[in-house]
Amino acid sequence: MKVLHVDENHPVLVEGLKKLGFQNDLAYKDNLTSILAKIDQYEGLIIRSRFPVDEAFLLNAKKLKFIGRVGAGLENIDIDAVKKHNIHLVNSPEGNRNAVGEHTLGMLLNLLNKLLPAHQSVQSGKWEREQHRGEELSGKTIGIIGYGNMGKSFSKKLSGFEVNVLCHDLLPNVGDENAQQLALEDLQEKCQVISLHTPETPLTQNIIDAAFIDKMKNPFWLLNTARGSAVASEALVKGLKTGKILGAGLDVLAYESKSFSTVFKNDQLPDALAYLIAAKNVILSPHVAGWTVESHLLLATTIVEKIKKIYF
Repeated sequence: MKVLHVDENHPVLVEGLKKLGFQNDLAYKDNLTSILAKIDQYEGLIIRSRFPVDEAFLLNAKKLKFIGRVGAGLENIDIDAVKKHNIHLVNSPEGNRNAVGEHTLGMLLNLLNKLLPAHQSVQSGKWEREQHRGEELSGKTIGIIGYGNMGKSFSKKLSGFEVNVLCHDLLPNVGDENAQQLALEDLQEKCQVISLHTPETPLTQNIIDAAFIDKMKNPFWLLNTARGSAVASEALVKGLKTGKILGAGLDVLAYESKSFSTVFKNDQLPDALAYLIAAKNVILSPHVAGWTVESHLLLATTIVEKIKKIYF
């Protein structure tokens, strides 16, 4: 069976599939037109997020039997169309959930302790202690929205701190020993920190909007290592300006390209993006929460193991 790789991944992915007897063809730089012209030759497709895999794509992929999405999110893949064409679809949220949990915790501790502005102050030749007095995580109530692989990883990291962790999810009975599952209104009533770990779906777009922020009883810290579309950027900026949002740790932004490769699409930045980049109480990272050395390997090996279970 022939497998087409349209995104570059850890070499163990190609090596692992080769050991299983698959022929691997690499098309890391091919454009979509070139991919569509030859996808009918392949039984397997390995992809991250470079192209949409929709009905039009699948109509060209007449021999396709499986798709391996290296990563967690499936928003670039039409799941219903994949099912209709009887194609196996596997992804690998297990591969980077630990990385996302650690990154989220790192952002939270950085924000609470004002580490970034303190570092920048010292770099500029100042030694301002009172201005950089931080807050302790201990005693705070943290709300996790989306309690799957990533949310559970973050709550596990928090289990070593003296905090109260609540979670909300569309699925019932997903709470565990690390987080009590409650209604969204309860999180808004009790929490000083909100962390997003939701997939991108129509239901999760703009979860954090002006109405959500207004309903938060306490000023709060916002963390988003999920998808940029979950936060309404203008409402976030307004919340930061009024002090209702104390600070934000954002690994993802609504301005990202569909391939998550950049937010800098032109010389004139949107006003909200320019504000977030310049804000002292905002930490930004370029969609790398799940992008560690270890997760790079584990994402690939997870896909190999799942494909192996399908055929062997």
